[in-house]
Amino acid sequence: MVVTRQEISVPLRRVLLCGYYGEHNLGDDALLEVLLSQLPPGCQATVTAHDAALVRQRFGVDTVPRRSLPLVLKALRRCRALVLGGGSLLQDSTSFQSLLYYAALIVAARLEGKPVLLWGQGLGPLQRRRSRLLVGRLLRLATAVSWRDPESAALARSLGREGPVGSDPVWALAPQQWRGRGGPLVLCFRPTRQLQGSAWRSYLAALDQLATRHDREVIWLPFHANQDRGLLEQLRREQLLPPGLAARSREVLAERPQEAMAICSGAGLVVAMRLHGLILAALSGAPCAALSYDPKVAAAAANLGCPCHSLDAPPSPAMLAGWDGALDTPPPASRLLELRQQSEVHQQVFACLDPLAGL
Repeated sequence: MVVTRQEISVPLRRVLLCGYYGEHNLGDDALLEVLLSQLPPGCQATVTAHDAALVRQRFGVDTVPRRSLPLVLKALRRCRALVLGGGSLLQDSTSFQSLLYYAALIVAARLEGKPVLLWGQGLGPLQRRRSRLLVGRLLRLATAVSWRDPESAALARSLGREGPVGSDPVWALAPQQWRGRGGPLVLCFRPTRQLQGSAWRSYLAALDQLATRHDREVIWLPFHANQDRGLLEQLRREQLLPPGLAARSREVLAERPQEAMAICSGAGLVVAMRLHGLILAALSGAPCAALSYDPKVAAAAANLGCPCHSLDAPPSPAMLAGWDGALDTPPPASRLLELRQQSEVHQQVFACLDPLAGL
């Protein structure tokens, strides 16, 4: 389906921003902050959110319950455009039903003649043949797209849709100054299928060795309040923490992305499993290393040029050596600038809204 000039001739009042917002995840909060800052003047946002009160209070926007498709479709009817904002929304690893949710929104918007924008999207995984067929058709309905990584762009191309590729939109946030030489180890860890029970032991032993060798405090920084918070206490309760690491460790909470960056800016090394934990740490100027539970984390680490170990492989001496080598060695400022510049491509998605906004 091709968008005609008639479809974008009505002055824009409101757009629907659809994503995993209000889920108490600092990465999603960072995406929403960047997305709202890039909307053209004259656009007003309605945001799909789980914790609607939190999103309204922090961002000053109208909300609609994300988990109620009927209410989201009702909100869409009052909006002039649909924006799928950041993350990997068109995928079936969560469930095929999740993919159908976004398909329903895209089709409804196009039936009403409204632009559909895919902003800074990851694409996939698409594990089912029917998912690939469906997403191929959905991509042809999109008015404008931008991809956050080359792998997503390549998958979209294989499904028949070209589009510009940049770095993750979160790279557009304002950086902070690193001040962490000799500072603590900061861990952005999450529960994952690869780390169950005793599988944690080798990783925790390596952290204990690193912290002891360099006499560093260890800060556990949850990025998802519902999933990551309390992980330190859980590991302590299950007697998986080495005594020395347990004595050095404490959990520190951050409510906003900038607070997490402030903690990372004082770190000698940030070891991150969360994608946006890695990106926000780098934006704070901190030395970084990644533990990859998902290809998107490995891709981000490769872009940044920091050590990365896949959780699908057993721990190795090279993993600890990588952490040791990265300690107190921040990423090159030139590389951080390149990644920030690459994120600018996503703002181009909104060019088709300028006539709607009367610009």
